[in-house]
Amino acid sequence: MDPVRNPYAPGAGQRPPELAGRDTELSAFDVVLERIAHGRPERSLVLTGLRGVGKTVLLNQLRSAAIARGWGTGKIEARPDQSLRRPVSSALHMALRELGPRHGDQESVQEVLGVVKAFAQRQAPDAKVRDRWQPGIDVPAATGRADSGDMEIDLVELLSDAAGVAADIGSGIALFIDEMQDVQPDDVSAICAACHELSQQGAPLIVVGAGLPHLPAVLSASKSYSERLFRYLRIDRLDRPAADRALVGPAEREDVAFDAEALDALYDAADGYPYFVQAYGKVTWDVAATSPITAADVAMAAPAAEAELAVGFFGSRYDRATPAEREYMHAMAELGGPSGAAVSTSDVAVSLGRKPASLSPARDSLIKKGLVYSAERGQIAFTVPHFGRYLLRQPG
Repeated sequence: MDPVRNPYAPGAGQRPPELAGRDTELSAFDVVLERIAHGRPERSLVLTGLRGVGKTVLLNQLRSAAIARGWGTGKIEARPDQSLRRPVSSALHMALRELGPRHGDQESVQEVLGVVKAFAQRQAPDAKVRDRWQPGIDVPAATGRADSGDMEIDLVELLSDAAGVAADIGSGIALFIDEMQDVQPDDVSAICAACHELSQQGAPLIVVGAGLPHLPAVLSASKSYSERLFRYLRIDRLDRPAADRALVGPAEREDVAFDAEALDALYDAADGYPYFVQAYGKVTWDVAATSPITAADVAMAAPAAEAELAVGFFGSRYDRATPAEREYMHAMAELGGPSGAAVSTSDVAVSLGRKPASLSPARDSLIKKGLVYSAERGQIAFTVPHFGRYLLRQPG
């Protein structure tokens, strides 16, 4: 097969050629946009799921849907060591630039841009140099608005003012936050407070977050009402028809087919995880000599696909762990088996012959690095599908 025509795209956040199995989420978001356009109250959205299920891809697709309806949008990727002031300011600046030309009163738009500037410049005294950002906004910073230094007060004022610009022209603003579980605790509280205030005002601004499965617990720990504040959508692996469509659709556009046994083998290998579907599909295409692609082609491609995943998807994460963290993860893998099932933290301690308290630093560090998450109280699981299977093949 011609590798130049290979349609599959196993990249981080890269949109696959066929976005299969996400029609429900896309339709739900269309309803949210339509309700807000008609002045109906609506909750912000939170997408949760393991690594490799396509959360970032879906987040980008939802953003495209908002842009298509004329909304102002901005997107940020949270980092555990960074305040939200700089990225939120940049994202809202972008959204207001999209909406500003349609506004009849440019002076009021400039006033809101001054609030964005004031918010951005109100950094903590110990802010790192990289976070002391001067936004490219050619208006004076506002005084007495979104500049108190209290993140919760400032974010509520900032988003309320930005939403006012959108409301004036019958539009809306959507702020997209990827890796939302990495938002700092004070900033999480501020986001929840702002969404709560905006929903009470009926303001046309929503937050769409995406993060790991424990994100709802992070939000709930910040504000008890967060359970009612957001609409939670769990993004999971693809069912068989959707996984087949993700492979067959792009191939058909290149006049290439799969036989039934090949699709069986590919589903068994990828287990429905979108990233794996693309990874196995790409290598299988390159190995196949001609159409239709067969199960023999899949069998020949599997070792190369697994080797590529071992380096780029699993190995890059494993390499970030310290020896103590690796020991902890190997114990999890042995207890949870190849499926990577959630395990008890007390069982991990027993397996390692240690007291649970002595393992807390390693566990907490793994959570901070996004390698594991607390599935429920006393339970721990991998954020990466098939990571347990990978670890069982590695020396302890």
